[in-house]
Amino acid sequence: MSTRIAFLKGHGTENDFVIVPDPENAIDLPPAAVAALCDRRAGIGGDGLLHVVRSAAHPEARHMAAEAEWFMDYRNGDGSVAEMCGNGVRVFARYLQHAGYATEGDLTVATRGGVKTVHLAKDGDVTVGMGRAAFPEGEVTVSVGERSWPARNVNMGNPHAVAFVDDLAHAGTLYDAPPFSPASVYPDGVNVEFVVDRGPAHVAMRVHERGSGETRSCGTGACAVAVAAARRDGVDPAATGTPATYTVDVPGGRLVITELPDGQIEMTGPAVIVAEGEIDAEWLAGAVR
Repeated sequence: MSTRIAFLKGHGTENDFVIVPDPENAIDLPPAAVAALCDRRAGIGGDGLLHVVRSAAHPEARHMAAEAEWFMDYRNGDGSVAEMCGNGVRVFARYLQHAGYATEGDLTVATRGGVKTVHLAKDGDVTVGMGRAAFPEGEVTVSVGERSWPARNVNMGNPHAVAFVDDLAHAGTLYDAPPFSPASVYPDGVNVEFVVDRGPAHVAMRVHERGSGETRSCGTGACAVAVAAARRDGVDPAATGTPATYTVDVPGGRLVITELPDGQIEMTGPAVIVAEGEIDAEWLAGAVR
């Protein structure tokens, strides 16, 4: 391994990521290395890490190589592997454009949640086809301190519990994962969204992301919130034949979520590359020990 490893830093509505370009999947990134890189005091800092690999070079993505040249090998800030990250896909696509691997228009990105279609617009926004939402059966309750709320169980390729509350402050600090019940509903943990109304088809949210804590934004979470709000409001594009669009405010900005009559969900928002540099491989090796 070289003594220097290239990296970039980017964010989508302030959900920030360390980006490690590694087309041939030659860099070993065990959980401890990812956690060290994402550490905000001793590392670069980020809610997660985007490992940029050609699909054909990664054993988990080879079967998608014919559909998407690039695989987003996404890791949470604690080093754990995640199925999907909506803001991460936008930043991943922006990196591909920044590096000259993609241009304005459409492209595809392989993820553990399947192949995602991305559109890079001239105005700088990025739209991601996030797939369909699933609504697993079973009642769910989430709690913070003495308060508890019923939550809508939504799966966007990763699990979400969406709770509508009177005040976002009721979510507390979100340093720790909010308790949920029954425990059997989310055996691998869950992303928990707390939601308030801001106006017609307009909500605001805070989120505790599984493996990362509270983040400034969560793309899959915003999609889960939008469809949960639509169903609460009696809106179902599959029944009406008309797309439903919700604006979702997150602490780091604003996302626009559209559910189409065929169930496909599109998420539009910004994606920014803010810096690039080199990681000292000796430091990283020492951080992992």
